[in-house]
Amino acid sequence: TMLHVNLCPYLFCLTYIYTSTAQSDYAPYFYDNGPHSNNGNLALFSLSEDTPKGTQIYVLNGTDPEGQPVRYGLSFDPGSKEYFRVDPKSGVVTLIEELDREEQDELEVLVSISDGLNKVVEKVRVFVMDANDERPQFQNMPSIVDVPEVMDNTPSGSSIYKVQTVDRDTGSGGSVTYFLQSNDPNSKFAIDRHSGVLRIKPGENLDYERSRTHFVTVVAKDGGGNYNGRVQVMSSSATLTINVIDSQDSPPVFVGTPYFGYVYEVSSPGSEIFTVFAKDGDVENPNPVVYSIESGSDGVFGINKTSGCITLFAYPAHLRREIFNIKASEVNAEGNLMDFSVTTVTIRVVDLNNHPPTFYGESGPQNMFELTMYEHPPEGEILRGLKITVNDSDQGANAKFNLRLVGPGRMLRVVPQTVLNEAQVTILVEDSAAIDYEKSQSLTFKLLAVEIDTPERFSATADIVINLLDTNDNAPKFSSDFYIARIPENSPGGSNVVSVTATDPDSGLWGVVKYSIYGSGSDLFLIQSDSGIIYTQPWASLDAEVKSKYNFYVKAEDTEGKYSLAEVFVTVLDLNDHSPEFNENSLEKTMVIGAPVKVEAVDDDAEEPNNVIEYSIMKVEPDNIFDINAETGEIKLKPYIKSMDIVQNITNQKECTWSVVVQARDRGSPSFSTTTVVKIDITEATQLRGPFASFLMQSRENPMQILGLISGVIIVMVVVTVLISTVMFMRTKNSNKILPSRRIIRRRAKHRKQWNFQNPFKPQNNGENFMMKESEVPLAENINCNNNSVGTRWSPPAPPRAPLPPPLPGHSRSGECLWAVPTVSASVASKSKKRSCRHKENPINTALVSELKLKLEQKKITNRSADRSNEFYQ
Repeated sequence: TMLHVNLCPYLFCLTYIYTSTAQSDYAPYFYDNGPHSNNGNLALFSLSEDTPKGTQIYVLNGTDPEGQPVRYGLSFDPGSKEYFRVDPKSGVVTLIEELDREEQDELEVLVSISDGLNKVVEKVRVFVMDANDERPQFQNMPSIVDVPEVMDNTPSGSSIYKVQTVDRDTGSGGSVTYFLQSNDPNSKFAIDRHSGVLRIKPGENLDYERSRTHFVTVVAKDGGGNYNGRVQVMSSSATLTINVIDSQDSPPVFVGTPYFGYVYEVSSPGSEIFTVFAKDGDVENPNPVVYSIESGSDGVFGINKTSGCITLFAYPAHLRREIFNIKASEVNAEGNLMDFSVTTVTIRVVDLNNHPPTFYGESGPQNMFELTMYEHPPEGEILRGLKITVNDSDQGANAKFNLRLVGPGRMLRVVPQTVLNEAQVTILVEDSAAIDYEKSQSLTFKLLAVEIDTPERFSATADIVINLLDTNDNAPKFSSDFYIARIPENSPGGSNVVSVTATDPDSGLWGVVKYSIYGSGSDLFLIQSDSGIIYTQPWASLDAEVKSKYNFYVKAEDTEGKYSLAEVFVTVLDLNDHSPEFNENSLEKTMVIGAPVKVEAVDDDAEEPNNVIEYSIMKVEPDNIFDINAETGEIKLKPYIKSMDIVQNITNQKECTWSVVVQARDRGSPSFSTTTVVKIDITEATQLRGPFASFLMQSRENPMQILGLISGVIIVMVVVTVLISTVMFMRTKNSNKILPSRRIIRRRAKHRKQWNFQNPFKPQNNGENFMMKESEVPLAENINCNNNSVGTRWSPPAPPRAPLPPPLPGHSRSGECLWAVPTVSASVASKSKKRSCRHKENPINTALVSELKLKLEQKKITNRSADRSNEFYQ
């Protein structure tokens, strides 16, 4: 008890402290921002049912009086579907399930806010707003309704059905209007767009005989509304089937019209031709039908009134018309005739196919026609010698047939190709080239006439025989376009070369062939005009080394000049009839040790192996120290000889001159050979210095390099010479002057003497460079040393010859070339002391001038001749 008394003050103090603390910690609370705010406590918040899942729809917002951090919570009643989720810290509310206003338009949600010590829970309502997501639903469709066709029972404008629908949306999305889905402007029905009442259009009636069933598709459409941010109109459709109930209001109806009946031309009376059939138009309650022929049948036909069978009463030959009217009438229970219908029946007499096609000639039916004509008539020409007619006595399709010509190739064509009853047959030439006497002297064709559309397919045939006459329409033709012949050289004249053959298929004289040859290569050959055998000319000598190939043309011609050509190629076969020949009988060579020397021989035969040469060493004095290349003729020292010391040791002689007997042998059959002695001086290579010597040593094995160098030097020298000559020529042309001295009279020389100049390349005083002129030629000292050839281009002169005699005075002919005569205009100078040229006078020119002087003094000229000569040269 004492302890209890002592503890009471302490317990009281703790109770006081706790109570004071609890009273100072206030509970958190939500902000109430009203139903149109998107943050607060979610009370009275409204949300559209088409909001997508995952959308952040709201933010819970509250506070704690003491400023403590708060956390949010959200829950639903047990067993209820949870539509929202909240973030505890931020208060963001997210939609996690799809909403459907038609299923649940109001949601109760428990929202809470807590500061860790105190938790406040509120129960709020969230309203789900409507979106236009529902289609109108038909309550009584699809459906079937029966409507009678009689106007009294169902007049125009009568209501026949009421359509009922439900749309669970609200507002405009829940209002429904109706219309018919039909593109047919002749539709018999209409619907009230608001009430859904279906009626027959005014002025329209239902007719069982025209249509027993009608299908009407009704479309129900709502007024539209928002859905997912856009306006959406929803609709649905359903089909109403309307069956029309028949009434007795239609006349009989013929089945299978139009009617066509046929009677064969050989049919006998009593034959059934055709049966018509009619039935009452009122199918549900039909009346019996009776038949009759409304217009007269001419006593040829009759009809059974109950069965409708039409029967033949007389032979078809008495039939005057084809079309008849048949009447079908309804009979009621009392036997009275009621409604009726009339139709037409066409009855035709059918021709039997009992006549085949027949060919006729000038004298009646005929199955063979014959004609004689020349080959190759013009294309398109009518064979007028054939007079053919074809006929089929049947009528209509039975008389229609095709004509066809069967024979070798497509030489001829028949016109017409299709015939009805009767036609004149025409044969035309289609391929003129194929009608050839040489191929066939007689042609046989089959002319066919075959019916087209008849089961029997009757037909007829006729033979056409054409006998051909020959014309000269072929040129001779060689057996080959070219002939190749070979003949050995040295064959005697008249040797057979080749035989050519050409044939001409024409008959008689037109087929006789004559042969001839021509062409640049035919001079050595001749041909027998009848046989076509080609020979060499009797005097011809063929040499393959001179010419080994000949070609010429051979011509085959008939009696009217038609011909063809073939080419003949003749090869002259080479014979080994020439021995190899060395360039010189005795050859002297200097051989540098290490370098070969070469001997060459030539064989004049035209072909291998006759002109292929093999070289060999036959004998060597004093000793054989050489090898020779059998193909090229190169002679080399044996490989072990490297210096002159070795050579001298072998021979024990200081003079190294060798005589080598070399043989050149061809490979022909028989083989020919020639030998020669080659003297070879062996020396050792001299040590040359300088770049040129090095080049020569390097090019010792390749002589083409040395030849190229020499050619280059020669070309440079020629170019320099041409430049210098051009400059000198221009200077001479500008400074050349000839002074008058005395007249030179040209006379006819007594003797012609051939001049032989040792230096023909100096043309200064050659007599052929002086041209006779009509004016006087004065003499003066030759100032320019150029032979007075001003304005002419120098060229090497021809070998000198004696001057030609001049023409007789007064007998010069126009068009002749000027006579080239020797003159002394540049070699005989006056007694002037001036030097005429810087160089000494050429002794050849001096001799020429002296000889001319001598010839001029040997003969005296008569005054008459001198006067005439003076006139000629002036």
